[in-house]
Amino acid sequence: MSTPPSSARVHRYWRDYRGTAAFLLLMLTFRSAWADWMEVPTGSMNPTIIEGDRILVDKHAYGWRVPFTLTRLTAGDAPRRGEIVVFDSPADGTTLVKRLVAGPGDTVELRGERLIVNGEPSVYAPGDAAQLAALLAKTAATGPEVWREHGVLPTHDILLLPRVDAMRSFGPYTVPADSYFMMGDNRDNSADSRYFGFVPRRLVYGRVSRVVASFNPEHLHLPRTTRWWQPLS
Repeated sequence: MSTPPSSARVHRYWRDYRGTAAFLLLMLTFRSAWADWMEVPTGSMNPTIIEGDRILVDKHAYGWRVPFTLTRLTAGDAPRRGEIVVFDSPADGTTLVKRLVAGPGDTVELRGERLIVNGEPSVYAPGDAAQLAALLAKTAATGPEVWREHGVLPTHDILLLPRVDAMRSFGPYTVPADSYFMMGDNRDNSADSRYFGFVPRRLVYGRVSRVVASFNPEHLHLPRTTRWWQPLS
């Protein structure tokens, strides 16, 4: 009895392409459970991350996961205050990148743009104004200001947009167990925990360490070589 033509085609395709299929599966598994890169399409983390940056995401830092799921096999490190993390929004599941500003048991509040954690206010000083040159035109048109924030969190720059209507005060809120409070460094243009609430630990799956590459969406996606492989703080 001869092999049906359709079955023969399947066997031939499998023989010819099984190596490619195995490579793709391994690559996808690696990107799901170990490390990945992602493009940042919005300015919610300006000036630290700007539109068009491709960021490196360490997906095993907070514990090994079953590939393609959020099921953890190991505990890993606990996300720490000040880290830039990737998580799924508890509101709609959208993948987001923000800064973790408060963890389980912390009390967090904002008073006139000043971040306060556990009663300790952050300290501010003028930041590196040269970073304004990298912002997209639509953001530059809002009169942005760069400020350096430190004390409560490790030192980093934030962006304020005085002309934009935003939530500049809230709380105090106490972060529940196994949850986190996230905020964008672009404090006046970020959909974050001020709007969708606390983020459960199970939804936090990656730590951002650096910009891998960057392409300018306002200039034909030409490379911004000065940002390539730039560490983030």
